[in-house]
Amino acid sequence: MKQIFYILALLALSISTISCEEKEEATKYDNWKERNQTFCDSIAELAGENYIATLEQIKNVKEGEFFILQDVISSTNKADAYIYCKKLVANPEGERPFWLSTVNVYYCGTLINGEKFGGNFNGYTALDKEISPPFEKYPSEDFDVTTQFTISSDEPYYLTTGWCTFLQYMHTGERWLIYVPWRSAYGAEGKDNVLGYSVLTFDVTLKSITVLRR
Repeated sequence: MKQIFYILALLALSISTISCEEKEEATKYDNWKERNQTFCDSIAELAGENYIATLEQIKNVKEGEFFILQDVISSTNKADAYIYCKKLVANPEGERPFWLSTVNVYYCGTLINGEKFGGNFNGYTALDKEISPPFEKYPSEDFDVTTQFTISSDEPYYLTTGWCTFLQYMHTGERWLIYVPWRSAYGAEGKDNVLGYSVLTFDVTLKSITVLRR
């Protein structure tokens, strides 16, 4: 009889644990589309009307300044797509990649709740929009390895239109905090462990350009 009670108690505990986990998971991503839109609106408010349209303008953006880039690839006749950026480290004299260039970057990708979903070092997250110099989180050249991307190619990694856009405005040696709305990221469907309608935040350092092709 005692053994039966013991088994029943274990079963009840297991059910309770599963129920709590499901509730926690549901709460974590509740109203995900709406929460992401609200977060995106808060970043847009910080950027104001600071639209950057030319390469000369991007050189004049100061460290700590928010600005806006248009993602012309994802823009349509009905709605323009924009990316919101904050320049953390400026290097206007560095090289700039082009559409066919291959680049090496340090990056850390997070969701609006600060949860990391990808990257090659532990950088700043979506929650760090108010950060200012001096910075405490840097890639370590002793332990962190850059990732190589060809901007116009699907291989070996698929680049979103957001990445294709902002990389062509960066200069080597620069570090940006970039907020990419879902239209310029993984869309309504999402990808892997990233839900649809997710605003993606990236802490990106453009380390070098391996192939500089137009």
